[in-house]
Amino acid sequence: MPDLPKLHPEVTWAQRSSSTDAERNYLYVNIKAPDVQRSAATLKINPKNISFTGDSKKGVTYDVSLDLFAEIDPENSKVNHSDREVELVLRKKELKEEYWPRLLETQQKIHFLKTDFEKWVDEDEQDEVPEDDYANNFGGFEGLGDQGGLGNIDFSKLGAGLEGMGGADAGGGEGGSDDDDMPELEEADNKAAEEAKSTKIQEVA
Repeated sequence: MPDLPKLHPEVTWAQRSSSTDAERNYLYVNIKAPDVQRSAATLKINPKNISFTGDSKKGVTYDVSLDLFAEIDPENSKVNHSDREVELVLRKKELKEEYWPRLLETQQKIHFLKTDFEKWVDEDEQDEVPEDDYANNFGGFEGLGDQGGLGNIDFSKLGAGLEGMGGADAGGGEGGSDDDDMPELEEADNKAAEEAKSTKIQEVA
């Protein structure tokens, strides 16, 4: 089989910082690699580098290597691989109030790297961001520490045990774990409906 043409995927990023709370001291990095199955992708996360390679169903190979401005903590970083992108929450190693001046070590402008304005908050305004800004963006992500703590994560070898990373077909929210959760959601809805009905009856009485 001939080698597929290689493309740099679009990469977007944002960040938060804290000198006291490690969970609020991180980077958001999204690698836009649509139609790449988890089994066809390799992601490596090291303290100073992130690299990703994945064969898309569209007939191209997405390939990127990012040398970071400073060190991250792979063991406390998180990943979610969907059918559109690879989302990373990377814990900055150094607790520091100031933002990183840029994502990468190089000062050159990288054409495929863009600011994620949906997630970006200015450094002097981040304390005003609601608590759920942090919780929502960590929810559903899987940690890397239980895979040995080294940033050498090969999706093809992780198996289907990582619920937050979707099924083997990279269907994003269509894995078995979501199906397992549905009965609980239905039960919760039924219970809420019964409580509302009971309250309404009391009001009428």
